[in-house]
Amino acid sequence: MQNRRNFLKQASLMLAGGLVAPQLLSSCGGKSGQAAAGTEAAKKHIGLQLYSLRDDINDLGIQKVLDIVSKMGYVNLETAGYSDDGKIYGVDPSEFKKMCNDLGMKPTSAHLSHFMSDDMNKDLSWWNTAIEAHKKAGMKYMVMPVSPINEKASLDDLKKYFGDYFYQIGLAAAGAGIKFGYHNHDYEFKQIGGQTIYDLMLENSSPDHVMFEMDVYWVMRGGQNPVEYLKKYPNRFPILHIKDEKAIGASGQMDFKPIFEQAYANGMKDWYVEVERYDGTPQEDVQKSYDFLNKADYVK
Repeated sequence: MQNRRNFLKQASLMLAGGLVAPQLLSSCGGKSGQAAAGTEAAKKHIGLQLYSLRDDINDLGIQKVLDIVSKMGYVNLETAGYSDDGKIYGVDPSEFKKMCNDLGMKPTSAHLSHFMSDDMNKDLSWWNTAIEAHKKAGMKYMVMPVSPINEKASLDDLKKYFGDYFYQIGLAAAGAGIKFGYHNHDYEFKQIGGQTIYDLMLENSSPDHVMFEMDVYWVMRGGQNPVEYLKKYPNRFPILHIKDEKAIGASGQMDFKPIFEQAYANGMKDWYVEVERYDGTPQEDVQKSYDFLNKADYVK
């Protein structure tokens, strides 16, 4: 539910644009209420990976950063702050969900890592605890942001990770209504035995239990075209990381329009801005990224 501060902020912006005040100021039924609902529905579905503001989270605390992000306009959040005690940014998962919801936002995805050890039962116990925590937080996706599989690994190593370990995690996550997946960097576009690692990851993992969060910038840095992967594997990328060298749109290296068009054609619902490097302060570049995408006519 939209809180009063966001409602009044949006109302003032709409009035400044010359729209009719009763469309926003009526919360009852009838034509005015329907217009208000339409206005809210039209808000763009722009998500943020909170790693983009990692230093601010450490310095200001998660509540203050959530306040800042909500004022920027973001509506979906992807976290990167799960700890082994079952908390998210040091907060109980249910409370974290409430903190976000009270500001008109939803935590929908999470980055977290636990590499495979010699004790699969212990590994899966760790993941079961994490799955329960993220279910309480209302997450739809849980994503491993890195793996030990690179060009020095063997094909058997890759199959063990993506065909077995990830399958077991994905199966457990599915039982909680969560999709489990993997986030790439650029090293996945090197090769093992003459074959591209990323393709091997996709082709040796279960489509029903392991999804992929494509980081479009790292695909480009790996010498590949994100759109071609979206076309080749249309059902494997339910979510994307929208990234650039720094703030979104600033480098001129990324052509986001065909990426969004193909992803939407594939059925994508959720995606997240991530800013890892900055021209200005982290907050300035995260705001610039929102503004760039909010103005883009190809973004819903």
